[in-house]
Amino acid sequence: MTVGTAADWLRAWDSQGHHRTGGDGDEAGAAWLAREAASLGAMVTSEAFALDRIDPVEACLELDGERIEGVPVFDAPPTGPDGVSGTLGPAGGDAAIGVAALSPQSVYSGEYRTLRRNAAHRALVIVCQGAHPGLGLLNAEQFPHPYGAPAIHVAALAGAPQAGSARLVAHYRRTPATARNIVVTIQGRDRARSPVVVMTPRSSWWQSTAERGGGLVCWLACLRALLAAPPEMDVVLTANSGHELGHLGLDAFIARRPGWERDARWLHWGANLGAAGGRLTVMSASDDLRALAAQELARAGQPPDVLAPGTQVPSGETRDIHRAGGRYVTLVGSNPWFHLPQDRWPHAVDVDTVARIADGAAALAVALTR
Repeated sequence: MTVGTAADWLRAWDSQGHHRTGGDGDEAGAAWLAREAASLGAMVTSEAFALDRIDPVEACLELDGERIEGVPVFDAPPTGPDGVSGTLGPAGGDAAIGVAALSPQSVYSGEYRTLRRNAAHRALVIVCQGAHPGLGLLNAEQFPHPYGAPAIHVAALAGAPQAGSARLVAHYRRTPATARNIVVTIQGRDRARSPVVVMTPRSSWWQSTAERGGGLVCWLACLRALLAAPPEMDVVLTANSGHELGHLGLDAFIARRPGWERDARWLHWGANLGAAGGRLTVMSASDDLRALAAQELARAGQPPDVLAPGTQVPSGETRDIHRAGGRYVTLVGSNPWFHLPQDRWPHAVDVDTVARIADGAAALAVALTR
């Protein structure tokens, strides 16, 4: 993988706008990826799935004469245009509107779900706590089944929440929409063997150039390598929408292929691969797959910083594969701009690192399909 090619792909991704599921940027990303895959010689298919997209109308907190703009929590119910008025205070207490400072990783904790279900709160304010200031939005893990009180994200809230009167508005509409997974199938010489799936998410809250771009570069590098070295078994490459909404795209992909979460082998190119200042982690419940991934990355000049223990449950799409007892390898990185609007080309990515990780990912895909 040349650094120039990786840079071209990352630059193109960054130019498409916000990649939220079912929106214009999501569709632009799908069309671009399909063109790139076809230009490599692949037969590309598009697998659509339906959703009721959230279109924010108004999201804000009014406090002491100040209006603080926000973004709705996408798996919380709306308030309607009038909002919710009442006392403001720390989350977990008895204030009508609770305030909690949370990072994007908080969605994977039981404490977060307990907080969201706190019956004392008629509404909730999430003050985003990323590595940098800004709207580091939390994924809507329960998007198909909204729960708890209406909630919004805000970038900052001056001082500690004090008992007082406030008004919160989380007004949005749901619009029937379609999103799609971009899928390429390469037939193997022995079609009786279990398939291999090469997967990366391609939707997100913002441009998310470091968060999603490195995985897409790896996906395209694998496609090119597998077309040049035809696999023994069927390989399906899927780039899924719906990531930030509880992995809707993966659910749709598996619904068309029941049992694959157990029977297929999965290569998952996760978030933040090659993010500037990031660290690379290999995750797998299988010792042999974890070792093979580390070996190929080292050969490509980018050994992983962390080999996670096999008992560690991934937080991304392979979480369900892990729990089903499937075989998988996940590559995932860290990113100081994670889930922030500032995750943009060029400062958020280390293109040389992206290219090396992509080379390792492609070599792993070829080795696993021999």
